[in-house]
Amino acid sequence: MDYAVRRAKTTDVTAIRALVDANVDSGRLLDKATVALFEDIQEFWVATAPDGDVAGCGALHVMWEDLAEIRTLAVSADHQGRGVGTQIVRALLDTAREVGVRRVFVLTFAVEFFRSHGFAEIAGVATTPEVYAELLRSYDEGVAEFLDLDRVKPNTLGNTRMMLRI
Repeated sequence: MDYAVRRAKTTDVTAIRALVDANVDSGRLLDKATVALFEDIQEFWVATAPDGDVAGCGALHVMWEDLAEIRTLAVSADHQGRGVGTQIVRALLDTAREVGVRRVFVLTFAVEFFRSHGFAEIAGVATTPEVYAELLRSYDEGVAEFLDLDRVKPNTLGNTRMMLRI
């Protein structure tokens, strides 16, 4: 089956919401308020099936000059195993390159999937002390996860922090 990958539109939020909801109970994704999905729509890409249905989604959140995070990567159960996730990751990495990002972070249970895309596990602080101090000012939970702050550990227990240099 051929999938088209494109930037998400506000009309895709209902489908993205369904993909997030399908992955919250398992702990694969943290829940997000629908308003946050609308606020972040410019970060999202979607893969659509030939019938137009959204088969998967993912977002690229820029955190710093050379650093971004892949977030909210999800594929509908009906479309898993068909390369949808790979197509979305490729689009997100291309976007990272376009905006000048050279390091892409992910917090994931899908270690082998991301390893197959060149990501490697990281430990400790993955940035300079100056950037770390600036990132501490962020209210974003994803940034706190990247920094490996204790306050987010209950939400991320068992997840693996991974990085790719592009």
